Amino acid sequence: MRLCFAAVLLFASLTLGPAPRAAEQIVVTQYTIGANGMPYAIGMEKGFFQQEGAEIADVLSSAGGGTTVRIMLGGNLPYGEIDLAGTVAAIQQGADLKIVSDNVLTVAEFIWASKKGSAIRTVADLKGKKIGFTNPRSTSQALGVLLLETLGMQPGDAELTRVGGYGEQMVALGAGAIDVATLVDPVWSKNAAEIQPIVHAADVLPPLCDVIGVASGAAVAQKGGFIRAVLRGRRRAVDFMYAHPDEAAVIIAKAYKLDLPVAQAALTNLLTSHTKSGVRYWGPGNFDFDGMNRMIRAQTVVGAFSGEVDWAKIVDTSFLPDDLKPKQ
Repeated sequence: MRLCFAAVLLFASLTLGPAPRAAEQIVVTQYTIGANGMPYAIGMEKGFFQQEGAEIADVLSSAGGGTTVRIMLGGNLPYGEIDLAGTVAAIQQGADLKIVSDNVLTVAEFIWASKKGSAIRTVADLKGKKIGFTNPRSTSQALGVLLLETLGMQPGDAELTRVGGYGEQMVALGAGAIDVATLVDPVWSKNAAEIQPIVHAADVLPPLCDVIGVASGAAVAQKGGFIRAVLRGRRRAVDFMYAHPDEAAVIIAKAYKLDLPVAQAALTNLLTSHTKSGVRYWGPGNFDFDGMNRMIRAQTVVGAFSGEVDWAKIVDTSFLPDDLKPKQ
């Protein structure tokens, strides 16, 4: 009997093979809307995550900040890509999260633009004008303040005006409710015929950390292999985008429901945005703590964050490959 039972087990193992890995959901701020999430579209389409050992059932999208944190924790999701200030604030309020990678190292997706044909054409023309931003304590508001500061202006030298989403900014710009819109790619590439760029963020602002990779405390303790596989798969996707921009644009156009020329323009803008700073928009996961500190300062100015940050307590670099870990 024992021999027969052993034979049955052996036959089952040979015919059925090992049990498949359980598929996980992850959440990415503004996925299929904002440029930060484009590597995940590449990774899913090319099978990079699966090849690295991360079975991802779905990439959920979210508005960002606290909303993404709530989706991640409420759904017991192991990994998310979230804006820096929203994550740090959530951790300070008791959220069981760790920052595991630094994914987008600049704010090169942002531009400030006026309506086509407007007399507002240069940064010198911004004084006294209405500059739109999305919502209070948002990155777009923080960057508006930082832009004026960088140009040697005071916050009161221009009127920063809450408008809502980036689509709403295009409407407000067309209606004359604002003089200048704060836009991100691929939104501004999609509307290029209707606007004239005044200044690209990458040309005037230093590298600022945009979004980061975040893991739940439970995942850090129990799903380290999955986290490492996600980071490896995303890194491969980023490398693929820089090496094969034409194929990447086709994949992004499909995932983001964009016309191919729009996807190509947005990708070209971001892949070449490091010409001045030397820092690429999409990073492979390595940490730029200077850029993180700059973003925290900018968010503090608009009230999105307060207090001091001890990165050693909330950052876990152990999930990165050795070549991306901070040098001791």
